[in-house]
Amino acid sequence: MNVIWITADTFRKDHLGCYGNRTIRTPSLDALASRSVRFDRHYAAAFPTMPARADFYTGRWTGCTMGWEPMPKDQRTLPQLLRRNFHTAAVVDTPFYTRNHMNYDVGFRSYIEVPGQLGAGGYDGDIRDNWRTESERFAARTFIQSTEWLERHHREDFFLYIDAWDPHEPWDAPDHYTELYWPGYDGERIDPPYAYWQDVEGMTEEHVNKAHACYCGEITMVDTWVGYFIRQLENMGLMDKTAIVFTTDHGFYFGEHGGLFGKTFGHPKTTAAVTPRYQDGDEDWLWSRSPLFEETIACPLMIYAPGVEPAVYGGLTSAVDIMPTVLEIMGQDIPVSVHGESLLARMKDTGLPGREYVISAQPFSKPGQITRQVDGRERKMSVESSTTITTDEWALLYSTDPGESWLYHLPTDPHQERNVAQEHQDVAKQLHQHLVSFMQQFGVSAELQDARKELIL
Repeated sequence: MNVIWITADTFRKDHLGCYGNRTIRTPSLDALASRSVRFDRHYAAAFPTMPARADFYTGRWTGCTMGWEPMPKDQRTLPQLLRRNFHTAAVVDTPFYTRNHMNYDVGFRSYIEVPGQLGAGGYDGDIRDNWRTESERFAARTFIQSTEWLERHHREDFFLYIDAWDPHEPWDAPDHYTELYWPGYDGERIDPPYAYWQDVEGMTEEHVNKAHACYCGEITMVDTWVGYFIRQLENMGLMDKTAIVFTTDHGFYFGEHGGLFGKTFGHPKTTAAVTPRYQDGDEDWLWSRSPLFEETIACPLMIYAPGVEPAVYGGLTSAVDIMPTVLEIMGQDIPVSVHGESLLARMKDTGLPGREYVISAQPFSKPGQITRQVDGRERKMSVESSTTITTDEWALLYSTDPGESWLYHLPTDPHQERNVAQEHQDVAKQLHQHLVSFMQQFGVSAELQDARKELIL
């Protein structure tokens, strides 16, 4: 069995029709979901971009012992495990796979990088200045090159990993996509400040809403090119012998929870107004608390597998579970070093229970530590890294600061608007104990464990 794994970066689960959205147009992914097992309680593990991909490639809770850093040379990754028996290939436009010796191309027999996502001069690189047609956009080029690779190799046994950075910012799909959600769109591009938008001089709620419309346009553009790619799979006769995984690494905030606009948040060392994005020099910027609400950690996951009936699975699953699932679908042994659990049995029998809890976290760190959180640049943490513990009913956004751990009852408060930690202290303590056990089991350093052993409500 072949496998194609598609990751679209920063793709909010609640922006897909198959997960209940009735406004944003995602017909291609909705159609794929109708043929797949759709996972309704799937969560990010390590957060954000490259830590998530470390989880994807290893099936391990890498945030316990790794940060945003190169893949260790002694770590056996999914493409390395598959390479002996399959043609392993990757087509990526996510811009961090190989820069600074990150080593995330290891194990791929064919590695194709679509360059330019960060541009020659940052986010406003000259590649965008030369665009004339939609087919020149990154999502289009990534899926076109994936199709071209399949034209040459579809008769082989293969594993193909496709990593599209869209709908990650900058949100600059062709204007006609944005006009679906912002009629009369004037072409203005708004960069997220990675802060509370009210703290940004000159930023208004209308700016946030317009940025969201641009993001929705990118969602629909990515969906369009996923549809193009799947149609080509059908034309090549691959659907009867190829499983397809679609997921993301995390979501994004557009003004929720008091005005969060971004995914990871910081502040300048001075009291001056926050400047757009995180453009201050490294020495002038501190990472602050970046709470992991559902908008960022509840992720879409759909897996199409020939011979497996379409279904919906409602148990808890984690990003670390995808890698062993791929191995089992492809008939390969799962190494004992893998922390994740194959989901294939649950795909065939959706009555099987899910995990008791899932942990979603930035790589564990402490105040004063220099970390890479977003773009590979080093900045200092002003607080401990953020962690959320999720069960079937509850979510605890844990903080070491007294009174700053927030508890939400998801069935009655799905948008996490009412913190009930004081009313349900026993539940908060139980979820915190899950975190304590997790850290002990998966090798978080003693120093970092000690800082998180207490829950002070």
